[in-house]
Amino acid sequence: MQHHSTPAPAVGRGLLFVVLSALAWGTAGAAAALLFDTSGLGPVALTFWRTAGGLALLLAVRAVRRPRGGARRPEPRRRRIVRIAVTGLGLTVFQTAYFAAVEATGLAVGTVVTLGAGPVLIALGGRVLMGERLGRGGGLAVAGALAGLCVLMLGGTDGSGSVVPLGVGYALLSALGYSAMTLYIRAHGRQGSGGDPFGTTLAAFAVGAVLLAPLAAVEGPWPQAQDLGWSLALMAYVAAVPTALAYGLYFAGLAVVRAATASVIALIEPVTAAAIAVTLLGEHLTPFTLVGTGVLLTAVTALVLAESRAGSAPGVAREVVRGGDAGLQVTGGDGGAVDGGDRQQPAPVGE
Repeated sequence: MQHHSTPAPAVGRGLLFVVLSALAWGTAGAAAALLFDTSGLGPVALTFWRTAGGLALLLAVRAVRRPRGGARRPEPRRRRIVRIAVTGLGLTVFQTAYFAAVEATGLAVGTVVTLGAGPVLIALGGRVLMGERLGRGGGLAVAGALAGLCVLMLGGTDGSGSVVPLGVGYALLSALGYSAMTLYIRAHGRQGSGGDPFGTTLAAFAVGAVLLAPLAAVEGPWPQAQDLGWSLALMAYVAAVPTALAYGLYFAGLAVVRAATASVIALIEPVTAAAIAVTLLGEHLTPFTLVGTGVLLTAVTALVLAESRAGSAPGVAREVVRGGDAGLQVTGGDGGAVDGGDRQQPAPVGE
C-alpha cells in the first residue's frame, strides 16, 4: 500500500487549529461562570442556548463546507438513529453537568475533574466492557489519575471551600456522559460503519437542543433584564467561539493531526481554565488543589502516551474508532483514519 505524506505546512496549520480549539474550549467555563453571576441563567438553560446557538452556526458552516472524501459504507437507518440518540443524550449530560460543576465548585476544579476523569473512565470501561488491555503503563496512569482525584477531594476538607463535593459529583457525571458516549462509538465503530463526524456533531447538537428545551423552560430560559446586553454578548460568545468555531477548527485540524497528539494538546484546555479562574475570576487554589491538579493532568498525559504506544505497536489486534470531542467519532476531515497507527486513541474532550 502506498502512503502519502502530509506536507509540513499542512501539519503545522492543523496543530495550530487544534491548539486554538483547546484554548477556545478552555474559555467556555469562564464565560459560564460570569453568566451565572450576572444573567440569572442556570446550567440547563445556558447549555440549551449554547447548543441551539452552536447548532445554528454549525449549520451555516455546513452550508458552505465542501464535502470531502469518498463514499462510506451505508449505515442501517435504525443503527443510525440509535447512534445519534446516544451521542445526543451523552452530549446533553456531558455539557449540562459540566456547567453545573462550574457553578457549584468553580471553574478550575470543575474543568480539571471533568477532563481528568473522562479518559480514566474510558480506559476502565474499555477494559471491563470490551476487553481492551491497559498494560502496565496504562494501569499506573489510571491509578495516578485516581490518586490525583483523591487529593483534589482532600482539598475540600480544609474549610477553604475551594472544592465542593456536589460540584465534583457533577464533574464526574459530566465525565461519565462523555465516556459512555465514547465507548458506545468505539463499539459501534467495530461494526465497520459510521457517519461523517461533522454531521454526527450536528445531529447530536440537535438532539441536545430538543432534550434541553423543556427543562430550560422550567429552570428559566431568559436572562434577567439587569446587565442584559452583557449577558447576551456572553451567550453569543459561548455559542460562537468555544462551540461553533472550536468544533470547526478541531475537525479541520484532525484532518492532518494524529488523535493521540490532539489528546495531549487538549490538556491546554484545563490549564487555560485554571489560569483564567485564578487570574480573572479570583478563585483560590489551595496546595491540595494544586497538587491534585498536577498529579491528575500528569497521569492523564501518561495514559494518552501509553495508549499511543499501544496503538502503534505491531500486531495489535483491537480495532477501535476513536471518540471525538464530546464523544463523537474522530477521523480525518475526509472521514478516514488520521493515521494508520492511530486507530485506538481517545480524542480530546472539549467543553
